[in-house]
Amino acid sequence: MIDRATVDRIMDATNIVDVVGEFVTLRKAGVNYKGLCPFHDDKTPSFMVSPTKQICKCFACGEGGTAINFLMKHEQITYPEALRWLAKKYNIEIQERELTDDEKREQSERESMFVVNEWACQYFHEILKNDVDGIAIGKQYFRSRGIRDDIIEKFQLGFALTKRDALVNEARRKGYKDEFLQKTGLAIQNERGLYDRFAGRAIFPWLNVSGKVVAFGGRKLDAATKGVQQKYVNSPDSEIYHKERELYGIYQAKKAIAKEDCVYMVEGYTDVIAMHQCGLENVVANSGTALSVYQIKLLRRFTPNIVLLYDGDEAGIHAAMRGTDMLLQEGMNVKVLLLPDGDDPDSFARKHTAQQFKDYIEQHQTDFIQFKTELMLKNVKDPIKRAEAINSIVHSVSVIPDPIVRATYITECARRLEVDERTLITQTNKYIAGDREEQRKTAEREAEREQRQQQLQGDPAADPAAATNSLPSSEQREAAANSSLFTLHSSLNDSSLSIERLLVQNIIRHGDEIIFSDVEAEDGTTVNLTVAQYIDYDLGQDELSFSDELYNRILREAVEHAAEPGFKADRYFMQHPDPQVSQLAAQLGIDSHQLSRSFERETSQQELRQRIMHLILDFRMDIVNQRMKSLQRQLKEMGAGADLDRLKALMTEYQQTQELRNALAKQRGSDVIV
Repeated sequence: MIDRATVDRIMDATNIVDVVGEFVTLRKAGVNYKGLCPFHDDKTPSFMVSPTKQICKCFACGEGGTAINFLMKHEQITYPEALRWLAKKYNIEIQERELTDDEKREQSERESMFVVNEWACQYFHEILKNDVDGIAIGKQYFRSRGIRDDIIEKFQLGFALTKRDALVNEARRKGYKDEFLQKTGLAIQNERGLYDRFAGRAIFPWLNVSGKVVAFGGRKLDAATKGVQQKYVNSPDSEIYHKERELYGIYQAKKAIAKEDCVYMVEGYTDVIAMHQCGLENVVANSGTALSVYQIKLLRRFTPNIVLLYDGDEAGIHAAMRGTDMLLQEGMNVKVLLLPDGDDPDSFARKHTAQQFKDYIEQHQTDFIQFKTELMLKNVKDPIKRAEAINSIVHSVSVIPDPIVRATYITECARRLEVDERTLITQTNKYIAGDREEQRKTAEREAEREQRQQQLQGDPAADPAAATNSLPSSEQREAAANSSLFTLHSSLNDSSLSIERLLVQNIIRHGDEIIFSDVEAEDGTTVNLTVAQYIDYDLGQDELSFSDELYNRILREAVEHAAEPGFKADRYFMQHPDPQVSQLAAQLGIDSHQLSRSFERETSQQELRQRIMHLILDFRMDIVNQRMKSLQRQLKEMGAGADLDRLKALMTEYQQTQELRNALAKQRGSDVIV
């Protein structure tokens, strides 16, 4: 883990113009720089870089942020990897935090395993290129599959000698320990000693998204494969490799996936390699297993669009059906393409050019829901089986998170299935409610478990905002009138996202700035209140919160760090290790006009205080307005035979809410005509 001091040194040394300039041609435009956006097909320069604010933004597609955000998006790397990239560029030594002895041992073992795998990859590759048997057997196999030398280099393909201890002996000669040969799965121990796992096989190295060798696949080449289905042997799970978390070819494909905004999913190594050789590089393989959530989330970093590309036999159809509900649940747009009988992606790619393959995919790919509908209802006449098939299709639709997409599919399914749309909507809602109830129970169980752990261990956390638990003064917070109504209706908070966003924008830009000085606390001491502390206190008095949990998280962290010396909210959030937070901070930290220095000016404490207090009043007014609308709707719906007690209660509440709205309007400096 990189400590905060090192992160600060890296960010201090970073010049965003230098970083972006390595990937984008920039021209001076006033105090800023301008260039073509690398994240969309930009015809006129719309990508602005501000050396003063150390941020960038495209005013066409909206992408931008700090140098970290830019690198993460452009190079498809993680936050720590982006920091290391910058540290290397500016010759800064990264000081990791002090690790425990166990952590040091585990980290050392992981690094040793990566080192051994990297050496083994080069060893297998050199055997293939230079050894007599490697050329005669291994290279001949790849040539027989039509694989060119440049593709062999690109995927670092190799060959393992047939001698059972060839790799073990060479590794020992190079000084590598038997322990790590076993832990990586390169060698196996039995009563006769240590022997090579992949002896006599063509080697397919697995590279993770960062380009590190995590595992190997080996294919048997000799006559022993005749009549044997299990031709491939793969590395076992280890500290550095978990099959359900990796995808073959992801490192070679990630840039093409991001560029094309689409990924092709195939089954095997040779399918990936053949498509690369054909010219289609945005392709990965899950090696015959069902997709896991980890793999889907990995792909989702690059694109939401996936085409399942399998051969058209029964096995291919079965493969296309596996894990698709998880793909839909994670917000992926899923299409399916079954190739003509007798062809798999490997053989089809070798027969066609890249453009022919692309054209075929474009013309024959099918939306997954349509594919599933046609597959499951083909020649099905039995009512029970038909109902089961429809339920399965509707359940797949129900897991789609986007309500508009979900509604579109329901309408389309109703037309295709010849079932009343209302029936499908009812069944979809039942599935959604069931899934939510299960998620709620799971969350409750997790919360109870954490609570029990805290009770057993004791909760050492202190409230860093304890000093803000009293009002600064009645003058500073006039909105306290009738605040009990806010507490009563806090669950109805449906406030305007634009006002929420403005409040969070001020937390990010000014969260550390003091807006109330020398406020008297309950214990007689005086404290200073920052923007974040005051917002947290004011909303907390009536148990109000933002409707977006990410906004609540930003407020909590700003309050937690407020007392730290040198804390700067804008810098903290723009350099946040969570990309979601740093991206939002970059978006809210700049406006189109703010890239120009001429528009910048200091905001006084009084101006900032007035702005925050006014925004909080607006926030509360939104809540009251929403409640007024709800009460009006309820009163309108009550007919002639309405419950008089209920009617009286609603009228009383409506009158109280109306009075509160007038009080708030008066504080905002406007009149409300009732």
